[in-house]
Amino acid sequence: MIDQLNTLRAEFEMLERSLGNPELLQDQPRYLAVMRRYSDLKSVVETFRDYNSVLEAIVETEAALADPELTEMAREELELLEGTKLDLERQLERLLLPKDPYDDKNVIIEIRAAAGGNEASLFAREILGMYQRYAEVLGFRSEILDSNPTDVGGLSKVSLEISGRGAYSRFKFESGVHRVQRVPRTETQGRIHTSTITVAVLPEAGDVDIDLSPNDYRVDVFRSSGPGGQSVNTTDSAVRISYRPGTADEIVVTCQDGKSQIKNKEKALTVLRARLLERERAKAEAEVRESRLVQIGSGERSEKIRTYNFPQSRVTDHRIDFTSHNLAEIIAGGLEKLNGALTDAEQVRRLHMISQGVATANPSDRAGGTA
Repeated sequence: MIDQLNTLRAEFEMLERSLGNPELLQDQPRYLAVMRRYSDLKSVVETFRDYNSVLEAIVETEAALADPELTEMAREELELLEGTKLDLERQLERLLLPKDPYDDKNVIIEIRAAAGGNEASLFAREILGMYQRYAEVLGFRSEILDSNPTDVGGLSKVSLEISGRGAYSRFKFESGVHRVQRVPRTETQGRIHTSTITVAVLPEAGDVDIDLSPNDYRVDVFRSSGPGGQSVNTTDSAVRISYRPGTADEIVVTCQDGKSQIKNKEKALTVLRARLLERERAKAEAEVRESRLVQIGSGERSEKIRTYNFPQSRVTDHRIDFTSHNLAEIIAGGLEKLNGALTDAEQVRRLHMISQGVATANPSDRAGGTA
């Protein structure tokens, strides 16, 4: 590990020097690439520097043990330093884990109401708002690509694009079934109902990730509509793209929230590429599981990942030991603490698998293997 850290430190120092070169600013693509790599290495190098400082302090403190007047103080100091050394070693192990290749990408989130009828659709709208507010807190841009409103003001399904470097890393653990427990507004006897929605989180794929030929899909245009068939657009601006229609590989994507047919087509193709990328990745992970190289849970989206209990103001994530009694804060977009806990759990799991000599299927395996 030390050799690897020394190599990374040398690379970081070289990048630091190159950033002071005026000629680099003239080449913006290269400058941005250098800045990204510099930012990626910064936390590793700073932690390594702290680690080396602690090692030096340990050597000095051990030397003080020979002085009878300083022995007791040195022992206490040495105990603290050894603890700090261990903490820094753990941090470095996590920082050196292979990075998820999709972490920096934009993300597409698809939310669908499942069990619970109108209550599920209302919850789908609330979860949409939660993600929009969290994206805003992070400084990301969000845009609704396609939505299907219900008569009660909910959403039967909705697609949301979130743009910003690192967007996927902040939302990737949201995939799965979200369950809500509360008394619906229409419930006259005060009984608690349980409803569910499903969330799919897809890293946005580009032309490099997915080679998509126009011969592979059909484009249809139609008029956008709201709940109950009410027209919300007087032109045929909505777009439906059917990928390999009539085959086992068929995927249908619609986009109707934009007023421009051209823009709706572009967004629909963006969603299609993301779904195809996710399909390829899921296939690769399934092959690894079948070969018994890893045991990461079923990974099916049907698995319940989180429960929002409104009467008790409690949110429980079932993949990790996480419970919050501040439901309102989380619904308002306060997902940072929960996301941090899920990220830590993923890193611990991957470190354990590496220590056991087991390769992971993909750096983007979910925390607890269930998302």
